[in-house]
Amino acid sequence: MSKESAFIYVLKLVKGELHEFSPTEEAVIEEHFDRLKKALAEGKLVLAGPCKDRAFGIVVFKAQSKKEAEKFMKDDPALKHGLMTAELHPFHVSLVQS
Repeated sequence: MSKESAFIYVLKLVKGELHEFSPTEEAVIEEHFDRLKKALAEGKLVLAGPCKDRAFGIVVFKAQSKKEAEKFMKDDPALKHGLMTAELHPFHVSLVQS
C-alpha cells in the first residue's frame, strides 16, 4: 500500500452562499459535520471549515491513495444529498500551528 498523502476538497453550496438552509438541509449539514468530527477523532482529518462568507469550505485529510481520497469525498453527506459540490486536489501541508 502507498504512503499516506494529504488531499483537499473544496466545497461549494449548490444554491449559493446566501441560501438559507431548510430543516432537511440542516440535518444534512449536521450529518456532514458529524462525519468530519469522526474523521478527526480517527486521525484522518487535518482540518475543515467554511469561509465566514460561506463562499466555500475546505476539508484537508489524509488518504492512502487518490482512489481512497475520492471515495472519502464522494461519501460526504453534503455531496451525496446534492447540497454541495466538491473538487478534489492532492495537497501538501507545509506549515501547521500546533
